[in-house]
Amino acid sequence: MKTPSHPLATNGRGALENPAGRFEPLQVEADLEAPPEVDEDGEVLPRRIRTQVFRDKSRSIISTNDSPDIGMEATLNPYRGCEHGCIYCYARPTHEYLGLSAGLDFETKIFAKPDAPKLLEEKLQSPSWQPKVIFLSGVTDPYQPIEKKLKITRGCLEVLADFCNPVSFITKNHMVTRDIDLLQRLAAKEAVSVNLSITTLDRRLARLMEPRASTPSLRLRAIEHLAKAGIPVNVMIGPVLPGLTEHEIPAILESAASAGAHWAGYTMLRLPYGVKDLFQSWLREHYPDRAEKVLNRIRSIRDGKLNDSEFGSRMRGEGFYAEQISHVFDLSRRRFGLTRCVRLSTAHFNRHARDRQLSLL
Repeated sequence: MKTPSHPLATNGRGALENPAGRFEPLQVEADLEAPPEVDEDGEVLPRRIRTQVFRDKSRSIISTNDSPDIGMEATLNPYRGCEHGCIYCYARPTHEYLGLSAGLDFETKIFAKPDAPKLLEEKLQSPSWQPKVIFLSGVTDPYQPIEKKLKITRGCLEVLADFCNPVSFITKNHMVTRDIDLLQRLAAKEAVSVNLSITTLDRRLARLMEPRASTPSLRLRAIEHLAKAGIPVNVMIGPVLPGLTEHEIPAILESAASAGAHWAGYTMLRLPYGVKDLFQSWLREHYPDRAEKVLNRIRSIRDGKLNDSEFGSRMRGEGFYAEQISHVFDLSRRRFGLTRCVRLSTAHFNRHARDRQLSLL
């Protein structure tokens, strides 16, 4: 067992720190005076932090977006915060709007929306709703571990299947295969596409970087199961981490194509606000020998900075190195036939289908 060098290292969590949010006037320091736990060999054990789940009482459930480089107009997030704990997650700073930290709070204090299916049904029943693709989540993973118990995502899919409103989503969790029955109903009406996010095939790196997401092999198995069930499934390399994972692009795409994926996409690492500091701490803790190389590669595609929020460049980066990654990705995607992008249809949307189904009960 490796003795953690960082004083806030935790077991099964991505972030090493829990800094105050950028809106908070006070910074709270952890009390490290208590003696750490040690194993029978005297080695220091990582701390354990249990997940806390809170009820989110939002009264509306669908958000709209007009960002020109995202490609999703309507989104629905069953959860705020994400137990997967991906260290690079661009959504971490959203927890700061709740007075919490983008660090450990983001992955240990989860806000669930149990009323989401009911609110979604009310929205789709409204005469003002014009059917369009809903991106289920878009901020945090709809199949994070707590979904196994709460089944909020499944409840939303049941509503979407009843109305036949098209839906797409991205996940890092094999749990998506639990809902194959609903996804098949939507697929029969050209109303669903599923994206599995695979950032690396290296199990150790994945465990450190995405500690509570499914292993890479399980994500590939999910692609296989979905494809065999007739559900359009894609692979997303989200994100590519310059200097750390870009060499895996061909292997990831080959594996996904062999499993049955139809299409592939990628985004480049984004480090907004406090994620920059969290990622640097993680990198220096787990990969001290290559930390500066990785950070310099990131700066090379971000105009000398660690983050660039400009539309048009934030998702792919700029410069020679970014172009090289894009070239390798495009060549590999064509080589492995991952070019079949499914267009979802609203033609079968039926505002009254759910009423008829409920009347039969």
